[in-house]
Amino acid sequence: MKFHIKHECRGRLRVQMVQTRMTLEQADLLETWLQSLDQVEQVTVHEHTRCAIIKYRGSRRNLLNALSNFSYQDKALGELARMHSSRTLNQIYKEKLVGMIAFRTVRFLFFPAPLRVAFTIGSSIPYLLRALRCVLHGRLHVEVLDGISVGLSMVRGDFRTAASVMFLLRLGELLEEWTHKKSVDDLARSMSLNIDRVWLKTQDREVLVPLHQVEVGDQVSVRMGGMIPLDGIIQEGEVMVNQSSLTGESIPVPKRPQSCVYAGTVVEEGECVLTVTQQSGEGRYDKIVTMIEQSEKLKSMAESQAANLADKLVPYTLAGSALVYLLTRNVTRALSVLMVDFSCALKLSMPLAVLSAMREASRSRITVKGGKYLEAIAQADTFIFDKTGTLTHASPVVAQVIPFGDHDESEMLRLAACLEEHFPHSMANAVVQAARDRGLAHEEMHSQVEYLVAHGIASTVDGHRVIIGSAHFVFEDEGCAVPPEGQVAFDSLPGEYSHLYLAIGGVLAAVICISDPLRMEAAQVVSALRDLGVSKLVMLTGDSERTAAAIAAQLGVDEYCSEILPEDKARFVQGEREQGHTVIMIGDGINDSPALSAANVGIAISDGAAIAREIADITIAADDLFELVSLRILSEHLMRRIRSNYRFVIGFNGGLIALGAVGVLAPATSAMLHNLSTLGVSLRSMTNLLPPGN
Repeated sequence: MKFHIKHECRGRLRVQMVQTRMTLEQADLLETWLQSLDQVEQVTVHEHTRCAIIKYRGSRRNLLNALSNFSYQDKALGELARMHSSRTLNQIYKEKLVGMIAFRTVRFLFFPAPLRVAFTIGSSIPYLLRALRCVLHGRLHVEVLDGISVGLSMVRGDFRTAASVMFLLRLGELLEEWTHKKSVDDLARSMSLNIDRVWLKTQDREVLVPLHQVEVGDQVSVRMGGMIPLDGIIQEGEVMVNQSSLTGESIPVPKRPQSCVYAGTVVEEGECVLTVTQQSGEGRYDKIVTMIEQSEKLKSMAESQAANLADKLVPYTLAGSALVYLLTRNVTRALSVLMVDFSCALKLSMPLAVLSAMREASRSRITVKGGKYLEAIAQADTFIFDKTGTLTHASPVVAQVIPFGDHDESEMLRLAACLEEHFPHSMANAVVQAARDRGLAHEEMHSQVEYLVAHGIASTVDGHRVIIGSAHFVFEDEGCAVPPEGQVAFDSLPGEYSHLYLAIGGVLAAVICISDPLRMEAAQVVSALRDLGVSKLVMLTGDSERTAAAIAAQLGVDEYCSEILPEDKARFVQGEREQGHTVIMIGDGINDSPALSAANVGIAISDGAAIAREIADITIAADDLFELVSLRILSEHLMRRIRSNYRFVIGFNGGLIALGAVGVLAPATSAMLHNLSTLGVSLRSMTNLLPPGN
């Protein structure tokens, strides 16, 4: 793409695209693509001027090179291109708003009085029917207030007031719908930026390819712990699939050849090959929107209390209106009270505040599945961390490969990488990367790969059983032996590293030493969480007591458990909850899944196992644990905003009722101020909670 740099300063660029005109869809695509770049912090694209204002960090040259290579026709952007256009959404509602105001103006200026009265009567029918329906079902909701207000105005012959009230009600409904859809759309777009990679099965091997390259009819392999990337039909293998994200079923469902499987579900046991029936992106945005709308049902307690209070206040508003009439015998004053209700503002502003917080979190690459989890984060007093891949660096490295017997060091690393590349875990990634760094290309030499949770991997190569994993798995469960001539080397293995043991045919063939340093920020994050009111910080690990004690001392955690299995982690979490603690569990692996599920809130690392991300309530990016601190601060700010909205709505609308009761405000004025306040508090709820830079 060609462009001109119109203005720039440190970390900020304004560029103008060289094109005759920019469509709404092109502007959205360019903006979404720029947002997907790691170095871009904030971007706004203006379609009318064809300009993009970009705030970025890092290399200016890299950003300009990426922008130069951008093309609207790039096939790799297919996932982004299928998203809905937020500008189109805004355009639709702007046209509705302008049309509504224009029609009211024309009606007021040019319609004869009888026609205006007839139109008002016809327009009132839906409001009267909704009010009647609520009464017949025994519900005193805000629709009853609206219906009575419109009906009484017409009974009194005040058709102008009735028309004004209905116009303001329709205007409020339109603005509420617009702000809500805009919030959902912004959140959905920010959650749709990740383009995953999948194992594409060819005639002779499997190839790791970007998701957008997979087409209908292609075959894709999915193994235990992996997320099914696309809708398809199983061709080979039998698996147990966790479909809770689609159906809410907590128990995995068996899937056999010719069974249908769906994108976003997770393979809990087994492995399979599926034939793709729906290409990437088809309906993905809509599925994300559905997920967000489902997440809105996971309301925080503060949201639920506000919604319940809004409904409970309706009878009191009716009673207040009746009391004002009895005391003053003034219908206008009674109508002024009816024009004001607490329901709209309370029921709209609270969910919008939560949606805004979720959107703000997603911009920091934190995915939150519901408001109640943010409330739990704000209230939590106990944080429990898995060690490997969570507190330790996201990308551990292979420090040394020690072969045994007559095996070659490079060949053992090649074989280990061939097995480990199928399973997303930080130590497995380290082995694969080490082989890549040494230029050790490997074909698929093995047969079916079997993953044993918290133990290791087993397969068959050239007729021999090959296993790789922990000492417990290799020597105790599998009964493998150390070659006699290698006993001295085995006894002197460097203790500062974590060890992966590779055995062939029941005999130790190599030990891969993994350097797994703590994240640089880990100790600071632990300290920051304590400063934010977290009273108990715990580390759980399968490492030896000696290693765990050393790491716990570096971190400054309050408690740690070593040599722990997945079921033990879950029991520990459950035990803390039974003691009355609000528990947050942070992990990244398949073996962390039971504990993530048992906690009040489970937080998964984004590059961990798919099943961990599926079970988790929140997912954070892998490169910075300070996102946990940001999440805690964001959650606390959200709860303060919800309480602030609550006080404002009750106070302001209560004031309007009082002013209407004493005759200061006319019914139409009360309705207008009520709707404006609802819009104002809703717009405030959509603003960022955290200051820039946090």
